[in-house]
Amino acid sequence: MRPFAPQDRVLVSPRYLAGAGIDRLADAIGPLVHLFGWPSEHDRASGRISVHSPDGSLFVNFNSRHTHGHWWSLAHHEPYWEARFTRQTPIEAIAAVTQALPQLLGDDRHIDRIPLTTTPLAQIAELNHWHREDDTFTSPDGHCHLQHTPAEDTPWHFRHHVYDGFDTHWDASFTQDTPERLVAQFFTHLATTTPVERTFRDVPYLVQNLDDALITPVHRAAVNPHVHHAGAQLSRVVHRR
Repeated sequence: MRPFAPQDRVLVSPRYLAGAGIDRLADAIGPLVHLFGWPSEHDRASGRISVHSPDGSLFVNFNSRHTHGHWWSLAHHEPYWEARFTRQTPIEAIAAVTQALPQLLGDDRHIDRIPLTTTPLAQIAELNHWHREDDTFTSPDGHCHLQHTPAEDTPWHFRHHVYDGFDTHWDASFTQDTPERLVAQFFTHLATTTPVERTFRDVPYLVQNLDDALITPVHRAAVNPHVHHAGAQLSRVVHRR
């Protein structure tokens, strides 16, 4: 029996197992509009939201009705590159990328609030205990993969699923000429052991009782919920040893 009610707030790690984070989708667009003044358009009939940089070189699009499940797309012109994310991609990793976009255009306002990682991909993987074999980095539990194939049109491709299970699939891709620091930004906020907050019903069903996922309460913790989660992570590591 699940220890949480559907409406309970929980902390989940690893992040790539946590699902989209439906109630936090605005984190990917809101800062661009409200902190940086990027113009936006919202088609209420379709639900499509588009935001673009003041110079018209960068576009962020959200469309929950996309036929191929790519809810998010980022496109840059001259040089052209594109990043795309499917529905269950954790919003925290997407938001880390979108919020860093103004810095690519030289807008350093709020740089203290939106740090841009300078850590190479291989070091991010090593710090978070991802395994490397040839061109592929794999998460410790084997559920998430980053494939880097420099010669391909889409050289960076993240894929995730839990035992090929329904509603646990997501993928993220970055085409040629995407600044590698944006890929590193996404990877940093995906691979970190810091948990993310979800409503329990929004955690993918096959993850809710998965041994590889750590799910702890937000409101029923005896101490600060993040401290409680960190303690549970440590206890799990010690127990597995």
